[in-house]
Amino acid sequence: MRLQPYREGSWFAIPLRNGGYATGLVARLSPQGKVMLAYLFGPIHWTLPTLADVQPLTAGHALKVIRTGDIAVANGRWPVIGNTLGFQRSDWPVPMFIRRADALKRAWQATYGDDPAKPEREVSVPYDTEGLESDSLFGYGSAELLMTKLLE
Repeated sequence: MRLQPYREGSWFAIPLRNGGYATGLVARLSPQGKVMLAYLFGPIHWTLPTLADVQPLTAGHALKVIRTGDIAVANGRWPVIGNTLGFQRSDWPVPMFIRRADALKRAWQATYGDDPAKPEREVSVPYDTEGLESDSLFGYGSAELLMTKLLE
């Protein structure tokens, strides 16, 4: 198995469960690989999207921003489409995430820096805080299901 080259600023296609593809961008990659911060986009593309299809997208167009493993990009399950010319991290900020302990009815806001594998800090926030992405680490299957549901 030959691994695909990819880096921060790489665009990739996510196969959807009912056909077609969503797209994503690697916004941050942990120094040791394995975990990435990905911006995820619609609409559904019925054929493999091209760099021209995704190049106009910005952070504001994203449907979701998640932390996910990079194995699907590395092994080609999520094909690399191409790379952003002049990728700037500042154009793709790292959002705040929320981690909830449902049994305790407690929550923490997680702040990540340039390493999406390790939070820089966590602070207690009200359990019912809204508007933050879940501080979950998505596997490729759960990311594919998430995008399939969002684009149905």
